[in-house]
Amino acid sequence: MPSARSALLDALRGLAMLWMTVFHFCFDLNHFGYIQQDFYRNPVWTWQRTLIVSLFLFCAGLGQAFARDQGLGWPRFWRRWLQVAGAAMLVTLGSWWMYPNSFIYFGVLHGMALMLIVTRLTAHWGGWLWPLGGLAIASKFIAYYALSVWAGGQLDAFFNGPALNWLGWITQKPVTEDYVPLFPWLGVMWWGVAVGHTLRRHGTRLHWQGLPAAFQPLSVLGRWSLSYYLLHQPVLIGGLMLLGWLTAGGPRP
Repeated sequence: MPSARSALLDALRGLAMLWMTVFHFCFDLNHFGYIQQDFYRNPVWTWQRTLIVSLFLFCAGLGQAFARDQGLGWPRFWRRWLQVAGAAMLVTLGSWWMYPNSFIYFGVLHGMALMLIVTRLTAHWGGWLWPLGGLAIASKFIAYYALSVWAGGQLDAFFNGPALNWLGWITQKPVTEDYVPLFPWLGVMWWGVAVGHTLRRHGTRLHWQGLPAAFQPLSVLGRWSLSYYLLHQPVLIGGLMLLGWLTAGGPRP
């Protein structure tokens, strides 16, 4: 079934892609020694990452609401899901080559693949997704407190281990370059679906196309978000490696 595109949703995705590109470019500059920043503890960078991932997942949830409004079926969903899951595997392989001691095994695409199934199955819950999203986000902090104060020991290690740390109910972040567990991030995607439900209930058309001309490039970028996501880092890293090779005494990976 052919579907209309949501120019507004594509523009939001495009904004996330642009912001992510700037963030990753700075990360790569740091990796190759051109700048010195702490991307793992400095709030300037950690909060940016949180906001970028939130925008991605919110758009994914809003996209599920949009697909439901259009009556798009499971076959179309599974085709797109396989693309996301396949891209996640490519990210794992690429990060293992680049960062063998901290490769990505449950990053944003891995988390998104799982959350897309959950939101697809629960999209009809409508307004209940508002409190459920809040509970999903709060569960991260509730679990941290419970494991730190009440439990600890073997139960703490059980949730921190690789078998269950994809849930996000942890007290110690795993050693990995990107980590987007089910909780709290499912709450963000649920809120995206809830916004779509609220807009529909008030008669707002999610497929509104009347974007100002200045935002059209963002909309175009958002249409190719998955392909761009996979390609932008190899291009950035390759460019910086070439720069280091061309520059006498330049930094090396």
